[in-house]
Amino acid sequence: MKLTFLGATHEVTGSCFYLEACGRHILVDCGMEQGRDTFENQKLPISAAEVDAVLLTHAHMDHAGKLPVLYRQGFRGMIHSTSATAALCDIMLRDNAHIQLMESEWRNRKGRRSGGQSYEPLYDMEDTLKTLRNFVSHEYEERFVLYDGMEVRFRDGGHLLGSASIEVWVTEEGITKKIVFSGDIGNRDQPLINDPQYITEADYVVMESTYGDRNHGERPDYIGELGRILQTTFDRGGNVVIPSFAVGRTQVLLYFLRKIKDSNIIKGHNGFKVYVDSPLAVESTQVFHENMIGYFDEEAMELVQNGKNPLSFPDLKIAITSEESKAINFDESPKVIISASGMCDAGRIRHHLKHNLWRKESTILFVGHQSKGTLGQILQDG
Repeated sequence: MKLTFLGATHEVTGSCFYLEACGRHILVDCGMEQGRDTFENQKLPISAAEVDAVLLTHAHMDHAGKLPVLYRQGFRGMIHSTSATAALCDIMLRDNAHIQLMESEWRNRKGRRSGGQSYEPLYDMEDTLKTLRNFVSHEYEERFVLYDGMEVRFRDGGHLLGSASIEVWVTEEGITKKIVFSGDIGNRDQPLINDPQYITEADYVVMESTYGDRNHGERPDYIGELGRILQTTFDRGGNVVIPSFAVGRTQVLLYFLRKIKDSNIIKGHNGFKVYVDSPLAVESTQVFHENMIGYFDEEAMELVQNGKNPLSFPDLKIAITSEESKAINFDESPKVIISASGMCDAGRIRHHLKHNLWRKESTILFVGHQSKGTLGQILQDG
């Protein structure tokens, strides 16, 4: 048995691990590196055609974003994940293929003017659609045989809808060893989705450590803090603009905003509007609706059982078309604008930053990690 670390060793993003065991070659995650440095999205130092299968912890692009690249380079095996992860990848990988195409066209236009080199997208829509055909879905706690001598089980990682820590049992020469790939792990008592399941035994653990250097302590009062930001910003006549990852973070924000609306803690601004300006976020929220059972926690399911939608409320406005997006800026009332991308490097959020950064009365609220070199990190650092 041999394990090679191919990504997320010199930075947070780009998770990819290469397990060689039982005569098989397995990748655990195949993530896209996000940010601007010398390591960004270098070619994997393995033969894609020799990879037998991929085990996928969750659908975020820093864990799944290079799966179509793997296909383009010759991979034809199965991709194993939970059913919710497969559903989210169906929309996220297609969206990322579109972004790749748009970015390469922009770079090429710029390059032609300056005489620079031409760019090709990492992958296209055809690569993506063929990749999506190779997903195999599993439920939590289902222990299945991947190959002779190799068994796998997905455990709830509590990070994103469908996220998993992956247990792998490898038996060679009559000796069984258990490897655990943690994936990204959520906190306890988090909103909307279940807490992570604890794994008590392993011979080897590959652990994510993005926030491993800090003591989280008690969970902050997110709803109270968000409410105070809304109140202060609305009182001075501004907007709250939130760059947010379309999948996961946006749905949590909607859940918090529903609770704020239900509790009427924002005084003097009854009926304030919340705009979700991201087609991907809208599609992702629909996936959350379709995968509540088995993935949502007791508190969220109690709302469902009482006939309430945890992710919807009065005055929630959805912007799908570019015209609907532009129209948001003609609404002069104080409002919340949730838009992607979460690191501000692409997408409609840049349009809303342009209309609000200069306004002293508005607030730009960052709610997620900002990788080095991204516009979000530059803005966050001032």
